[in-house]
Amino acid sequence: MLEIGVQTKNVVYDIDPETGFQLLHHLGFSCADFSLNGYLLNTDIYQRQVNAFFSQSIQQLEDFFALHRAGAVAAGIRINQMHMPYPIYVPQGGDELNAYLWQQVAPKSMRLCAFFGCRYIVIHGFKLARFVGEEEEWRQTERFIDSIAPMARELGIVICIENLYDGIGGHLVEGPCCDARKAAERIDRINNRYKTEVLGFCFDTGHSNLVGIDFNDFLSTLGNRLKVLHIHDNDGIRDLHQLPFTFTRTRENKSSTDWDGFLAGLRQIDFSEVLSFETAPVLTAFPSEMQEDVLRFIARIGGCFATGLDGKKM
Repeated sequence: MLEIGVQTKNVVYDIDPETGFQLLHHLGFSCADFSLNGYLLNTDIYQRQVNAFFSQSIQQLEDFFALHRAGAVAAGIRINQMHMPYPIYVPQGGDELNAYLWQQVAPKSMRLCAFFGCRYIVIHGFKLARFVGEEEEWRQTERFIDSIAPMARELGIVICIENLYDGIGGHLVEGPCCDARKAAERIDRINNRYKTEVLGFCFDTGHSNLVGIDFNDFLSTLGNRLKVLHIHDNDGIRDLHQLPFTFTRTRENKSSTDWDGFLAGLRQIDFSEVLSFETAPVLTAFPSEMQEDVLRFIARIGGCFATGLDGKKM
């Protein structure tokens, strides 16, 4: 049976992290996606309102997170993945902002990933295609990957690129890393260059649903390059990060997200990593009194998926 994980956001708090980790364990999770991106929000980065959190030394940051690491260990929760703050590059953001993101936020995120004993860290590729084209967009993203790949090799971390969407004229379109064949070639080429596995892939079900990706084909193409999952649902219009099976095409109809194709693709590649849910917004959509019920239900969905991947029908 595959392990089940969920974000720490809205569950694990700085003031008493062990209590949150104990709750996750009690409700059926064995892994967690540590929400490092919660300490420098994307909305603030885009507004050039960057806080000083990552200006601290790595020793100060490790001291800050010592209780989190100890709490996870005490609760029997493994931090299997985390998300680097994003974006890591802001077009027209200015040299000072982008230098801070590359030279402070990125390397310190890598060190914190290692501090937690975490194997995978997810990054967002640069959204530049509308300005310079997809090939140049990737070249700029690869420049960033090359800036942290030696550290990844040293620390035994795999950087994971994620399929994204973009918005143009009020419409959602494919963003970086939405071509599985290009992603596979690029991952292989970079790993061959570094002579070890420094790059992998994070498949986001919600982003895929927004832009109409064929789940089965995409996952089958990635194969063992797939390391991390962001499992969540939406209505095909907005990035809502809700529970799987929440939205349907019509009343009393099948889910609008191709969960059968999702499981078929994972089964095809013998996926053996964590079924991890990126569903933190769900916990604020329900009344606070229902938090445990909601988390338990998310874990139950994970168990249902795991059963399906064992070759049984859901």
